[in-house]
Amino acid sequence: MSQKRIAIFGSTGSIGTQALDVIAANPDLFTAEILTAQTNDTLLISQALRFNPNIVVIGDERRYPAVKEALAGTSIKVFAGEAAIEEAAAMDCYDMMLAAIVGYAGLRPTLRAIEISKPIALANKETLVVAGDIIMRKAMEKRIPIIPVDSEHSAIFQCLVGEGRNKIEKIVLTASGGPFLGKKPNFLVNVKKDHALQHPNWSMGAKITIDSATLMNKGLEMIEAKWLFNLSYEQVQVMVHPQSIIHSMVQFEDGSIKAQMGLPDMKLPIQYAMAFPNRIANDFPRYDFKKPATLTFEDPDIKTFRNLALAMEALRLGGNMPCILNAANEIAVYAFLKNRIGFLDMTEVVEQTMAKIAFIENPTLEEYFETDGEARNFAASLIHM
Repeated sequence: MSQKRIAIFGSTGSIGTQALDVIAANPDLFTAEILTAQTNDTLLISQALRFNPNIVVIGDERRYPAVKEALAGTSIKVFAGEAAIEEAAAMDCYDMMLAAIVGYAGLRPTLRAIEISKPIALANKETLVVAGDIIMRKAMEKRIPIIPVDSEHSAIFQCLVGEGRNKIEKIVLTASGGPFLGKKPNFLVNVKKDHALQHPNWSMGAKITIDSATLMNKGLEMIEAKWLFNLSYEQVQVMVHPQSIIHSMVQFEDGSIKAQMGLPDMKLPIQYAMAFPNRIANDFPRYDFKKPATLTFEDPDIKTFRNLALAMEALRLGGNMPCILNAANEIAVYAFLKNRIGFLDMTEVVEQTMAKIAFIENPTLEEYFETDGEARNFAASLIHM
């Protein structure tokens, strides 16, 4: 395997920092060619000094002077601003993009990378939630792979290797259930952000951790799976699996089921995506079948965790409805993290926004952008932000 130049868009987040751990452990296989961050200039500077990338971009232009000055004694090119992040994605100096920017903000850079035929290691599920039809069509036209980094979609992807001609009956995405598994609305109404940020199995950024607590994350993953694996609404199922050992499963038309298992560690799917089609040795902890000795599965409680039900409805309707869902959810989660709304209020914001914004059955890319803006503005108006 020859050395691969990785462009990490979102290098200071949970996925980005773990990807750099993988690169550090395999310097003969990977280099960090581009690093981008939105506001965390301190960590971006530290990463740049350690990994010596070709290009660094800080999204927040106010932080540009600090980054530029800190890297003045190096050969690293430093840029700033949202447009610069997109322009970096369009530069033909890397071999693979790791799309790890959180939320809708990851869509445009990913599109630019696809336009210049760069393979995508996709950790940003919102890109496919918002405009999955356009993203997958463009990737097919350019004949470039989109390799999922989400543990669940990586599991499905791994289960499908060698199964190209065999028909999928359904896929089963597993969910830990988050920190409030089994809780009812009378408990959830009093939940504060510090409690919601304590995930039982995974270490993730704040946005995805809150989405996991509301089960919205699983709903977004259902929509992502539809586009990644060309499935219908009926072919995507969710099961709660509190141990987080089986990361997801595929059932084929003969009834046979393949599952991918392992300890909950995001470095494994990150490494798999970056090295694909090769598997490379590592020293990550191994799963012991005696701990836990029992693996359990149950249906999600969509009456209590209505975000999952709303996401399933968006998946069923298609069009721009998943885009509306995602935009409203990003605003709601931000407001919850700022202590401006309660835990259950997030669902109300999403539901009201889905009911308000005009439905478009076959949106253009421009209509997706417009929908996102309209949904955000309406959701924000509900919160009085």
